[in-house]
Amino acid sequence: MSLVNLSGANDKQKDLLMLTKKENRMIPNMYQAMVNSPGLLDSYMHGYKKFRIESGFTSTEQEVVLLTISAENSCSYCMAAHSMLADTVSKVPLEVTESIRNHTKISDDKLRGLSGFVSTMVNKRGLPDENEVQAFLNLGYTEGNILDVILAISVKTISNYTNHVFKTELDTVFKAREWSGYKVSRSIFNFFRSLV
Repeated sequence: MSLVNLSGANDKQKDLLMLTKKENRMIPNMYQAMVNSPGLLDSYMHGYKKFRIESGFTSTEQEVVLLTISAENSCSYCMAAHSMLADTVSKVPLEVTESIRNHTKISDDKLRGLSGFVSTMVNKRGLPDENEVQAFLNLGYTEGNILDVILAISVKTISNYTNHVFKTELDTVFKAREWSGYKVSRSIFNFFRSLV
């Protein structure tokens, strides 16, 4: 499959790409990949917007969630894009973004707990144990926030997996925050770290 641009798009694809351009002032390569399946792009855009507007997380917390999922899934494209959004739109402290990018400890207890819970949800495929859920709730989050994390995992899985399949080229606007991650998955890394 290849990217679909406006000149090669059918009517349904064109409508989605124009909406993307209106909302983002550009048509990112990822969206041009997703629009090969208009239902996929439409679902992604709808779910992403709902997470941003209705999750109840602050903009910093939202980026922590989205960056953590993308790091767990080793999605270089989304890590670069959300790092740039964290820097320029959400105004996330650089230390927080860099901690997620480099798999190091976030100094803020609540954000560290949020990132840890998101990692647990991704790596355990949505099967946290009671202690992990309670630790998340003890940070001041709600049961509804658990569902918000599930929504974020859903939309990020769509984007992360699309980028894996397409090997989506990073848009120029995100290149300053390019991320290569690391080759071994974080869950394997954490397993070996737990043995030490």
